[in-house]
Amino acid sequence: MRFDYDVIVVGAGHAGCEAAHAAAVIGARTLLITMDMNKIAQMSCNPAIGGIAKGQIVREIDALGGMTGVVTDRTAIQFRMLNRSKGPAMWSPRAQSDRMRFSAEWRRILENTDNLYMWQDSVVSLIIEDGAVKGVRTALGVEFRACSVVITAGTFLNGLMHVGRAQVAGGRISEPLSHGITEQLVELGFRADRMKTGTPVRIDARSVHFEMTVPQGGDNDFHKFSYLPEVKRELRQRDCYITYTNATTHDILRRGLPDSPLYNGQIKSIGPRYCPSIETKIVTFADKTEHQLFLEPEGEDTQEFYLNGFSSSLPLDIQVEALHSIPALADVQIYRPGYAIEYDFFDPTQLRHTLETKLVSGLFFAGQVNGTTGYEEAAGQGLVAGINAANRVLGREPFTLARDNAYIGVLIDDLVTKGVDEPYRMFTSRAEYRILLRQDDADMRLTPLGYAVGLASEERYGLMMSKRSQRDMLIDFAASYTVHPADINPYLESIGSSPLRQGIRLRDLITRPELNVYMLADVLAPLRDKIESVDECRRDEIVEAAEILIKYQGYIDRERLTADKIRRLEDLRLGDRFDYSSIKAISTEARQKLDRIRPETVAQASRIPGISPADINILLLMLGR
Repeated sequence: MRFDYDVIVVGAGHAGCEAAHAAAVIGARTLLITMDMNKIAQMSCNPAIGGIAKGQIVREIDALGGMTGVVTDRTAIQFRMLNRSKGPAMWSPRAQSDRMRFSAEWRRILENTDNLYMWQDSVVSLIIEDGAVKGVRTALGVEFRACSVVITAGTFLNGLMHVGRAQVAGGRISEPLSHGITEQLVELGFRADRMKTGTPVRIDARSVHFEMTVPQGGDNDFHKFSYLPEVKRELRQRDCYITYTNATTHDILRRGLPDSPLYNGQIKSIGPRYCPSIETKIVTFADKTEHQLFLEPEGEDTQEFYLNGFSSSLPLDIQVEALHSIPALADVQIYRPGYAIEYDFFDPTQLRHTLETKLVSGLFFAGQVNGTTGYEEAAGQGLVAGINAANRVLGREPFTLARDNAYIGVLIDDLVTKGVDEPYRMFTSRAEYRILLRQDDADMRLTPLGYAVGLASEERYGLMMSKRSQRDMLIDFAASYTVHPADINPYLESIGSSPLRQGIRLRDLITRPELNVYMLADVLAPLRDKIESVDECRRDEIVEAAEILIKYQGYIDRERLTADKIRRLEDLRLGDRFDYSSIKAISTEARQKLDRIRPETVAQASRIPGISPADINILLLMLGR
């Protein structure tokens, strides 16, 4: 049988959900194909969203009109704002979610999205005609036709799981792998390789000695992921717990290394440097006598806990013995062991910034198939791929994000420009414009873009404009209101802050590190009145946004100037104007890399490893600059 759609999304992980939702909302008739409709947006690693830089990505997805932030808030069982001791450019939201409810909420949203349909089946091949994708064929023998196809296969492409020397084919524990797509694309000329990731043991909380752990509670304030005021945390909040490995634990783990697939040659693919297995930790950091472990609940009511920090592919008996050497886990019962999984990915330099492949038009890749790791990185890519897949069939302009307006832009530019030699994970250090990409103002940067493309709703856009107006009202008041010594000095002296000698603008007082807007509002009635005029349901959020701009405006302006200078090189298009192999004035390495990656702009060319300033100057001369 044959069925026709505008966009087909293959895979219903975090990338697939965002891609399908975005394409459908924009107006494309979209089909989401998944092997199991009961495991949509499965949190197969840790039951958490966000963290350092990852939380910024989720805020950006929400600002654009995506759903990951909404689903996370509604299913959160703990929320924390990380790095609060540092400047706001480093603040990163993170939430533990109820894993089952997270999946159910995503399915509820998808099933009730206009233009979006679902089919439970496995895709075995793509339909490609004259260099363009035309649809997919499934294991049930069904042919689905579409002019845009988004592949979000996660770890399922030829997935192979390892527990010690035992190997099980599959894309996730107890789930089959996907075979055929990699082989077909490699035959067409795509470059593919293998990567590895892993997950820890799951434990039964009833067998844990929690009195030997350190509880870690969440935040109980206004912070959350979604900018929509009606979206809130709805579930009972739960603590996480901290414990540690010890020297005995490490001795047991070392005893298992000969049977570790990471060290006996069984696994040959590349694992994540920044989320290492426990066996990698004891080898790499052999001098350490302990490693921190986090016990994190998998749901509001479940006894199942995730042991963060104990990712492992060691034999089952070694995993259990090592756990029992930790006092808090001396009697622990486990639900299943940790395991490693190898899977296929495609070199992301084969993509455009829209995430469309260069070899096959209309074919898009998003998520772990591009060599990334993490739900958030996958969801951000899925959103961009879904928008562009829909735009292509609807005859609209491509949608891209720049490095100076989104972490998602940094992520995609890094992938398509530099490629990957290990699973890519986002960090704040990867972004050169961190002060511009703060989590607090993702709506100001991106909601207008999401609204223009048809993803962010009228309501969301109106909320952003109202917030901006109220924020700027507070900033203008602080810039114009004069505070006199008699009004404030007794308070300043009481908290050890320098008293005023003459009247100054309120803005200058707010910039003092030891002061904040609410502290001053307790003393200055006019400021208190201004704050009370702000929408009550978003008051804390708006006040915080205004305060950050007041305190850091100088840094923000300076970084904006730097970004604008670089942006000029983004406007110099290269496209397919040059045959790089024939340009003898640039280095051999530069010729090879430019010819392989085919950068779209001079700025992108300048970010390719191995391209020197001298090579860029030659390109500028050839462009007549």
